[in-house]
Amino acid sequence: MKIFSFEKLKVWQKAIELSEFIYKLTQKFPSEEKFGLISQMRRCSVSMSSNLSEGSVRHSGKDKARFTEISFGSALELLNQSILPNKLGYISTKDIESIRLWVSEITMMLNGLYNSQLNHKHIT
Repeated sequence: MKIFSFEKLKVWQKAIELSEFIYKLTQKFPSEEKFGLISQMRRCSVSMSSNLSEGSVRHSGKDKARFTEISFGSALELLNQSILPNKLGYISTKDIESIRLWVSEITMMLNGLYNSQLNHKHIT
């Protein structure tokens, strides 16, 4: 079975782990949040890894970096969307701290990847 380049990225693997955590965590939310917080949190968590995979097939470093930048934004969006459920009592302080640690680690990795992609010189 072919393994694609994005699957080898540690940051992609971490983003997938975080998405899995978010899916499990949001199962506990009230049903009235199905089309609100649950949907939003799940979509932005999946967006991180999705943008990394889509960007991996772009030819220029600048194009790749743009998708990495979008992934970075999705990570911060997820953190933002985790604050309200914590305040509403849907998730614990421990859960929000876990999300914050994951987002911190992922964004540091994304920042390094972004800089690497921008500095990559395409050889023709």
